[in-house]
Amino acid sequence: MNSRLLIAFVTILAACSQPQTPAFDAKAEEDAVRQVLQEQETAWNKGDLEGFMAGYWKSDSLQFMSPRGINRGWQATLDGYKKGYPDVAAMGTLQFEILQVTSLSPSNFLVTGKYHLTRTSGNLDGVFTLVFRKVNGKWVVMYDHTA
Repeated sequence: MNSRLLIAFVTILAACSQPQTPAFDAKAEEDAVRQVLQEQETAWNKGDLEGFMAGYWKSDSLQFMSPRGINRGWQATLDGYKKGYPDVAAMGTLQFEILQVTSLSPSNFLVTGKYHLTRTSGNLDGVFTLVFRKVNGKWVVMYDHTA
């Protein structure tokens, strides 16, 4: 009987001493994802493509899809932006309209939205789907499908 009581006590003690993982605060994480998009919009409107790209996963696994094709990797995506938007006039003024932000898991969000570029050479409008991943405590775009 004493050994059973001792085993039960040790089991309960071990269960109580397990480190607790912090609760997932979906609203706070969604706000952080939205902040990344705001920072991207601000960088774009300053003509800062590298600042805009700070919101993307700096990895060869990044995927960017558009009607012009598929870019794989952070550098290829930056190069594609530089080719498509060679100067501030071509970049214009970017405005995002976020339609939906959905938590897929504590480390992934899905974002759908619209973008509008105001430019003297002609405005551009389109839609996008982004998958955000939390990497080293920072939310970054790991997948971008823009049309």
